[in-house]
Amino acid sequence: MAADPKQEQDFIRPIRRVLVGVLAVLLLLTFLVWRIDSPRVEQFRMAVIDRVVPSFDWVMRPVARGVAMAENFRSYARIIEQNQELRRELQQMRAWREAALQLEQRNAQLLDLNQVRLDPQLTHVTGVVMADSGSPFRKSVLLNVGARDGVQDGWAVMDGLGLAGRIAGVGERTARVVLLTDTTSALPVVIQPSGQRAMLMGDASPFPLLEFIEQPDDLRPGDRVISSDDGGVFPAGLLVGEVVQTRDRRLRVRIAADYGRLEFLRVLRSYPRERITDTGGLIAPRGLELLPDEPPEDEELMDLDALPQAGPVGDG
Repeated sequence: MAADPKQEQDFIRPIRRVLVGVLAVLLLLTFLVWRIDSPRVEQFRMAVIDRVVPSFDWVMRPVARGVAMAENFRSYARIIEQNQELRRELQQMRAWREAALQLEQRNAQLLDLNQVRLDPQLTHVTGVVMADSGSPFRKSVLLNVGARDGVQDGWAVMDGLGLAGRIAGVGERTARVVLLTDTTSALPVVIQPSGQRAMLMGDASPFPLLEFIEQPDDLRPGDRVISSDDGGVFPAGLLVGEVVQTRDRRLRVRIAADYGRLEFLRVLRSYPRERITDTGGLIAPRGLELLPDEPPEDEELMDLDALPQAGPVGDG
């Protein structure tokens, strides 16, 4: 005879309620025992812990293993992060090493250049930048010095770091300076340490182009660019900038002059030099005349006239 499901449910429900009630009472008693502050209760708690906890060692063992595995995973993750960070720092150190080597070479070049004596006639007059052109194509500024200060067309203009441009228009009290980035600017330069000569052509960009290079493969980014006296445009040896290579593989120059902070500019007084057209001649000091190698024709005539005249040859 099959059991009635309804009778089974009626039998299970009271038992379930009793078990839930007993469990709730035990939990409440456990809470009260753990919250009572009394020496006797404390001794009872310690006795229960000593009796129960060691028997649950097999239960806590998987939990301890899981915690250890999680801690090891975290340590591995930290090691991977530290490894990646060390690789990034190593790349930065390599870049800094290359920069330090370039700075060391440049420092050696500058130390050699400090032994060069500048021309004492290369003086300057300082002017304040009044305004700029404000055009994306015309790169020029206006100075508050002009003809009254002796400024002439074509003179070189420098800021505190390097060559900035040239004078291209002189008024009585003002002068126009065409910067090296202007489209009309063309400057003969020398690239060190290779010593190659080139033309610096402005194209309205912050980095002018290097054109007419003899051997472009010998140039490297970071090479020093100075002015050349070819054509008598600028004095030689003025710092212009350094060579850079753009993404289109073209060689350009990072100008040493800070165009973003042009407040004061120095106009270099460069007077035309005396040129020797006859390479075999000698330039004598003023007031000193050279003695002629041969006597003048008049003296020769006088010597001939002073000779005694010979008479006619007689027969006997």
